[in-house]
Amino acid sequence: MGLATGALAASLLGTAAASAEPAQERGAAALALPSPPGGTNVKVLVYYGSADEESPTVDAGIEAVENIGRTGPLAKRFKTVATDDASVFTNANRLGTFNAVVFLTGPGDVLDPEQEAGLETYVEAGGGFVGIHDAARTEPYSDWYTGLVGARPAAGSPAAVQQATVEVGDRVNPATRNLPLEWKRADTWFNWEADPTGTVHTVASVRESTYKPGEGAAGTEDHPVSWCRDYDGGRSFYTAMGGTVASFAETDFRDHLRGALEWTSRLTRADCKATIDAHYKAERITAPNQPGQQDQIGEPHGLTVAPDGKVFYIGRGGGTATDPVVTDWSDPNVGKGTGRIYVWDPKTQKATVAASLTVFGNRGGGDELNKTEEGLLGITLDPQYESNGWVYVYWSPHSQIDRDTQMGKRRISRFTMDLATGRIDTTSEKVLLQWPMQIHSCCHAGGGMAFDSKGNLYVGVGDNNSSLYSDGYSGNNPEPHYRGVSFADARRTAGNTHDLNGKILRIHPEDDGTYTLPAGNLFTGKETAEGGGKTRGEIYAMGVRNPARLSIDKKTDVLYVGWVGPDAGEPSTTWGPAKYDTFAVITHASNRGWPYCMGNKQPYRDRNLPDPDKPLGWYDCDHLRNESPNNDGLVNIPPAEANNIWYSPQGGAPDYPRGEDGVPVYDPARATYRLPWLKGGGQATMDGPVYRFDPTYKSSVKWPQYWDGKWFVADFYDATNPRHAVTMDPANQGEGGLPVHADSLRRIIPVGSGGIRNLMDWKFAPDGSLYVLDYGRGFFNSDSESALWRVTYTGGAPTPAAKDLVEKGA
Repeated sequence: MGLATGALAASLLGTAAASAEPAQERGAAALALPSPPGGTNVKVLVYYGSADEESPTVDAGIEAVENIGRTGPLAKRFKTVATDDASVFTNANRLGTFNAVVFLTGPGDVLDPEQEAGLETYVEAGGGFVGIHDAARTEPYSDWYTGLVGARPAAGSPAAVQQATVEVGDRVNPATRNLPLEWKRADTWFNWEADPTGTVHTVASVRESTYKPGEGAAGTEDHPVSWCRDYDGGRSFYTAMGGTVASFAETDFRDHLRGALEWTSRLTRADCKATIDAHYKAERITAPNQPGQQDQIGEPHGLTVAPDGKVFYIGRGGGTATDPVVTDWSDPNVGKGTGRIYVWDPKTQKATVAASLTVFGNRGGGDELNKTEEGLLGITLDPQYESNGWVYVYWSPHSQIDRDTQMGKRRISRFTMDLATGRIDTTSEKVLLQWPMQIHSCCHAGGGMAFDSKGNLYVGVGDNNSSLYSDGYSGNNPEPHYRGVSFADARRTAGNTHDLNGKILRIHPEDDGTYTLPAGNLFTGKETAEGGGKTRGEIYAMGVRNPARLSIDKKTDVLYVGWVGPDAGEPSTTWGPAKYDTFAVITHASNRGWPYCMGNKQPYRDRNLPDPDKPLGWYDCDHLRNESPNNDGLVNIPPAEANNIWYSPQGGAPDYPRGEDGVPVYDPARATYRLPWLKGGGQATMDGPVYRFDPTYKSSVKWPQYWDGKWFVADFYDATNPRHAVTMDPANQGEGGLPVHADSLRRIIPVGSGGIRNLMDWKFAPDGSLYVLDYGRGFFNSDSESALWRVTYTGGAPTPAAKDLVEKGA
């Protein structure tokens, strides 16, 4: 090394910058600035050396950095020195006076080996580095410098200035917290030789669909343009923006640079580790079941976390691979299974069975007339669980089936746990609500459960409808029935204002085991218009197909839901959209559209008697009528509302041109994919939580503040399907606004062999760690891969350490 690390460290950790006269400083402009009262306590070197001719952005960049030091939060604390003399990097007494170094360099080698060694020693001693645009082309043969800037531009990156939208994913970093969620600006946009995502902490990305990225585009959810990380003892921030003179005059871009300088010069702290994959640890915490038993985990189907950190998770009802399965309706044990409630204690690191319930829900696999998705479906804890021990479940008791009519009951029950023994007394059951379901044909049971801050209980209920008989499009075939009960017409359930299936229910449980109806549900239960049509006051949202998971944001009380779509692999100009699995932010009582409309109000074609194979007219999403012969509710039903995320095998958020009648053309060649980072295939949505960072909770494993307010969305399958944390705009999320940014979680919550292949549920614990249920590799049973996992953060506190901050006014 050409410099002494000790000398540099001593200089860098001093709060007052020593004065030095650097050679060939740019017009000595920086030195001419008057010293403010009390002295300047931060000093920044702007280095603009170039292997070729000087970039036209140099003057603008230097002026912008100087302006940052003269105005705003850094006024009177900040001094800028600009130079193109690389000898500064071989003079420890000079280089050590600077809190941060800004590279406004051009392409090529601008430092000789000794000068590069000096920069390396400077960073190792705790120095800060800010690279702007072409700084990523500097020192092209240095692996260490490549690591410092984080990525290299790809050959053939578009050279033209283009208007594009920057997604500002980090809402807490000082470089981005004041920027708009969607930042529209003109610049030149690099593609990268290797995507740095996961090895750096990205604070902003450019949306490729808003400009022409050319060859070498990322083509994924994340095209980073600004990032930071702790590197080799120091702090590094790089932005690929700043490729134009005009950039440096932008107020927002200067604010971006100001925040970068605040962190790199140790004026403030920032978490630049939050999205680096290596800072997360995913571990399986339940052991495989003992042979022939389900002592650790049943067929996974939901979880919730108690305030003391204990994890409650349920087994739906499918047994082990060797358990007998009764499918004969003449047998009294047909479909009989055992739903289990498990509790994993983080203190003992052990799982126990807290209760077993005899459910209808074990008829194995097979076709729609054999298998069943019923059983023990959902679980949540009372808001006062720590004092009353109340546990709520959504389930299908075997005792309530009628084998002759092939009907059963879905039920919401409350049980009481003995908090001392950890056992649930099954005789303590209070049945809050029970309603009929057909069990002649599978599927769609739902299962999501959550409380809001007012003590209202939300329950996601599936549409109890067969996936067959409609070619995989709208489940609206009125013909198939068993003893007069339809099982292929979701207008009977999800589209019926008088049926609780295919709905999000909202009730307020009372202490005596009854419930009341909160104000603001979709119906009061007293509507009797249109010749005696009826409603159910428990309905908060209708028109959902299979809402297996839902969550409530504990800060805002907003409801987040995901539901599984139908089976059509591609759109049809006759019948309508392909299968859309859907996520929605529901801010008010509403109709989400199924089986009439999907996505952003894309309609299906009606079919009706006498020949359901022949199409009728397109549904009018804004003026819906339930004219099914199986409807016993209102005919005029609420209009469909747009949802936030929908995806098909073709891609994320397919959209089409619409004709004069407002109907999409449903031609794949003319589709626009509004969420190009998202794709399905085999697909089944699994809504997750909105993470809320708690600064008061002392925890060494909690996920960082970066994730605060982000909504976790995933799919059961791990192929090309979603496993993301998305950023929503609160201003439009309740009206179907699309996510403004998405962070992939596929390397943090690992996919593939040895990872979490089939994500069934996921929740954050009070300590900020994430619990994830992996269903296993089979269906309708548990196997050796069925497991509870825990994902923790290991990156530590933001940097620099509080003791290393440059004190104000020093």
